[in-house]
Amino acid sequence: MDWIETSRFPLQGTRTAKITTVGADGRPHVVPVWFTLDERDLVFSTSSRGVKGRNMTREPRVAVDDETPPCAFASIPGRAVLVERPDDFLEWTTRIAGRYVGADRAAEMGRLFVELDDLLVRVQIRSFVARAEVV
Repeated sequence: MDWIETSRFPLQGTRTAKITTVGADGRPHVVPVWFTLDERDLVFSTSSRGVKGRNMTREPRVAVDDETPPCAFASIPGRAVLVERPDDFLEWTTRIAGRYVGADRAAEMGRLFVELDDLLVRVQIRSFVARAEVV
């Protein structure tokens, strides 16, 4: 798959991305996140107080996985760039929430995430592995 085809796959429906970070003790930590794409960046928000926020602050290398077995998957290794409360934070949290709860609840959920989270995370997508029609 090329990037154009691959970038359409994770945005279909309400798929979540699985973010893998590494703890201080070396153990992996995998959690689902709501996200969106901004050109070749995968964008989501998180709290600097949570496990994934602390892990990414210490070690910004992450892996992003999105699958719908057995049909297709995309796996994206990358470096997380964390920005604390950027000026457009509410805009991003609302855009991300809109994918999952619809336009009528997007603003409400976007505001909730601004209260809960303080980091906007961008994973710059430089490489990926994607397969369709996996048997």
